[in-house]
Amino acid sequence: MMRFFRRFKDLEIQGEKANYYDKISREHRIGEMKAQAKEISKNIKDGDTVLEIAPGAGYLSIELSKLGKYKITGMDISKDLVEICKRNAIEAGVQIDFQQGNVSNMPFQSNEFNLIISVLAFKNFKEPIKALEEIHRVLKPGGKALIMDLNRKASMKATKKVAESMGLKGTTAFIAGAIQRSGAYNRNEFKSFISQTEFKDYEIRDCDMGFSIYLKK
Repeated sequence: MMRFFRRFKDLEIQGEKANYYDKISREHRIGEMKAQAKEISKNIKDGDTVLEIAPGAGYLSIELSKLGKYKITGMDISKDLVEICKRNAIEAGVQIDFQQGNVSNMPFQSNEFNLIISVLAFKNFKEPIKALEEIHRVLKPGGKALIMDLNRKASMKATKKVAESMGLKGTTAFIAGAIQRSGAYNRNEFKSFISQTEFKDYEIRDCDMGFSIYLKK
C-alpha cells in the first residue's frame, strides 16, 4: 500500500494525524530519541551544522540541541509538522531552524552541513535516488549522513516492536508494523540506490528497527 501511494508523491502527515503523531512521540518515544541523540552527538562537535530530514514532531533535533552547541536545521514536507516542531522547540527553550521543504529538491546551498540525519522516514520518499543525491550535494566535503529505517525483510516481531514503541498495542501494532514494513527497503535495494549516486564510502549496519546506514562524502 505504501509503495503504491509513494509512486505519486512523498508521503506526509497532515492535520489531525500530525497532532496525533506529536502526541504519541511525546508520550512514548522521548527516551528512544534521547538515546539516539546521544549516539548521533558522537559524530559532531560544537559549531557543526546539522540537518534532520523529516524530523516528525522535532524531538530528536530538540534532544540533540541539548547536548552541544550545534547549528541544527530541520526540514519536513508537511507544513503542519513544521509548525508543531517550531512550537515544541520554543517550549523546550532551544534554537532550531525548522522549515518546509522536499528532500528531492532541498532549499539549501551545496556543501552546507557537517551531518545529515533521517530516522524512520526514508521509505516515505518518492524519489530515493534523488534524495540521496541531494543529501550528497548539501553535505560538506568529509561530511556524514545517517539514515535509520526499517528493513523490508525484518521479522513481523521486529516491526511490531517498532509500532509498540509508538504507543500502539495488540493487533493494531501488528497491522501498523506490517504496513510500515511493506513500504520499507531491503539491504540490496539500499545498495542499488547508493551505487547510483556519488557516495562511495558507506556502511550498512543492522539495528533493532532495521538498518543504520552511514554515508560519507
